[in-house]
Amino acid sequence: MKSQSNCDRFHAAACQVDFPPANDRTDIAPRVSRMLEMIDCAVTGYEPFFDVRLVVFPEFAHAAPVYPTVSELLSKLALPIPNEHTDRYVAKARQYGIYIQTGTFLETDPLWPGHVFNTTCLIGPDGLLAKYRKVHTWLPWEISTSPHDLPNYDKPLFPVVETEIGTIGAAICYDWLFPEAIRQLAIAGAEILIRVSAYMDPWGTASPMDWWTLVNRTRAIENAAYVVAANQGATLAHYPPFSWPGGSMIVDFDGRILAQAEPGPGERIVVGPVDLAALRSARERRRGHAMLPHLRNEAYAAYAHPVFLAGRAARSSISKEANETATEQARVRLKVLHDSLTNQSRNRMK
Repeated sequence: MKSQSNCDRFHAAACQVDFPPANDRTDIAPRVSRMLEMIDCAVTGYEPFFDVRLVVFPEFAHAAPVYPTVSELLSKLALPIPNEHTDRYVAKARQYGIYIQTGTFLETDPLWPGHVFNTTCLIGPDGLLAKYRKVHTWLPWEISTSPHDLPNYDKPLFPVVETEIGTIGAAICYDWLFPEAIRQLAIAGAEILIRVSAYMDPWGTASPMDWWTLVNRTRAIENAAYVVAANQGATLAHYPPFSWPGGSMIVDFDGRILAQAEPGPGERIVVGPVDLAALRSARERRRGHAMLPHLRNEAYAAYAHPVFLAGRAARSSISKEANETATEQARVRLKVLHDSLTNQSRNRMK
């Protein structure tokens, strides 16, 4: 069954999962089978009401980095991409004429031996369309390599893809706490911003913080884009001391929450509308609150100075200890930058 919906108006499904930890690669296939079942449920179950054309899964849906060293992740869980699992997603995308933003894989790449990437794939009827490798890894715990860590990395850090259901860009979890990162996707033309996430308590959906909702709505507003955000729903028993509160959501370009899963662990499928015609009209029509064309890049002088240095993998291997050291070094550079800009301001005021 292939969807025949108007490509300007369709529904997206954000799916959250609750799997126990994967101990080795043999645990991945059953997870993929379950996620393919969830796709079937989302597309066929809602078919009498509307066409689901985009399905999104959370971070660590295939495997979480449950081992403390890169060598263990490489030997037990990491996979090249494409692989047998992405082939199954391609077949499902072709079956329904849909687009799938996969949960993350721990990825190995022969071009970068000794490194593990935290990677999500955009898959459509025409195959694997893009890989996004997490840029802002969750320091200090995450020992995946950011492409920013690699000298001479020559692929786009923030790829976007033009599809029949709009221009799509994705980023992973902690990336979304950096407005600069998501802005790269929007400037490159993304109309749908996808958040593939494992955002845990207490920063998830619960008061008093509720960072999850706050950040998703803010990124939608400041980039005039739809946000489809799938969060982990894993329970405390699976990954102590962390639990994930779900709350997967679809947000429109004015920051309205169009659909949201109830907070709490467990599997959920939440669907919401995407109206690209309305988005494109708003982007073209608005002269006020037009944040993208109103950017004044030359005014943001601090961004000309590096803080967290690129290419650090050439100087040391990625580990929790190396992450701690890099963060402390970045704090020093930030202080130097602060003092320099403060002094410049004072001198110009004299």
